[in-house]
Amino acid sequence: MPANTIRSAGRDTAKRMNRSDLCRRLVAKLNQEEAVVGGIGNSHFDLWASGQRPQNFYMLGSMGLAVPIAFGVALAQPQRQVFALEGDGSLLMQLGALGSVAKSAPKNLAIIVFDNGVYQITGAQPTLTSYGTDLVAIAKGAGLKQSVWAEDEAHYEELVDIALKGAGPWFIAARTDEQPPAGVTERDAAKIRTRFMQGLGAVRA
Repeated sequence: MPANTIRSAGRDTAKRMNRSDLCRRLVAKLNQEEAVVGGIGNSHFDLWASGQRPQNFYMLGSMGLAVPIAFGVALAQPQRQVFALEGDGSLLMQLGALGSVAKSAPKNLAIIVFDNGVYQITGAQPTLTSYGTDLVAIAKGAGLKQSVWAEDEAHYEELVDIALKGAGPWFIAARTDEQPPAGVTERDAAKIRTRFMQGLGAVRA
């Protein structure tokens, strides 16, 4: 479905939603072994709390890598729908990845960004989005034409449903509150990596 047929809120009019709730809404829709890459910190904490899946990857220790990792998975396994979950602060560390995604245009990739305007896990210092930086505008400028602000929870679910059908790449931004995550991931990088590779069929269990 072309982006110009999908309604989009503006950043300033989009409802502030709860990140944990949005993660649960996404995971509830996954039934085809879709891959989900959760970025560092609260993005993957809430993905973890929404239900552990072998096809989930939980990024530890490095900001800005959810999109590049998900991009690689989407290119390597074009038959699999892939989601990247990222926070605004983390995405701002790796904006160049958006141009790379736009250039290759994998139809099976969707990027979801939770924008609460702060670096929440390090003390809630404001990110640039608190001063007017619009991540959807940046994504469009990088060449991702299908970039949309989620208006509210129902609109978010509508966008996820569309992304699940392919015809990407999609960039979905959601304004979120500063509530703490619903859980904390186990910090075993080797186990996370191996389980994810097994979930993608890249290695035998």
